Amino acid sequence: MSDFVQSTVTKTAVRELASQIADVTTFNSIVQSVITDNPFACVSYMTAGQTHDPVEKTREGYVVKIVYQDTEAKTIGSLSDRFVTIAGFNAGAAAILADTALSTAHGGTAVRDSDNESYSATLKCHDSNGEIFMVTISRGQVSLTSYSDDSIKTKVETWADTVAALA
Repeated sequence: MSDFVQSTVTKTAVRELASQIADVTTFNSIVQSVITDNPFACVSYMTAGQTHDPVEKTREGYVVKIVYQDTEAKTIGSLSDRFVTIAGFNAGAAAILADTALSTAHGGTAVRDSDNESYSATLKCHDSNGEIFMVTISRGQVSLTSYSDDSIKTKVETWADTVAALA
């Protein structure tokens, strides 16, 4: 029998944030700045005849949290709903809060639980050395995955150090 032979060395690094990103607007600004400003100096590339931007958003998710409170502000129910866009997240939250039949079914008043909402986005980046790596930004951490060259980690760390919300 043949042995498996290691062909690549990929790494993962995670930065836990001292405090979570304040809100979806701040989160979106951070994600969009990476796409627009390209702080990792990524380069465009071609795969299967298709040209890709240096940084592309490949996945995103937003979870709204609602609690239902009785007249004494005691939580008597809760709801979480996941959306794939910020527009859907905002519209969904508004629709849930306005849904009187749902509030009646819970027996209380719907209140947004913004502190416990979550959001994340994964960015695919193409380094000038040819590596494709992923940066996932969530409300409480930044993850760097699928890289092997430590200079990529240095670029991401240097950028994150300049973003106050990512301390």
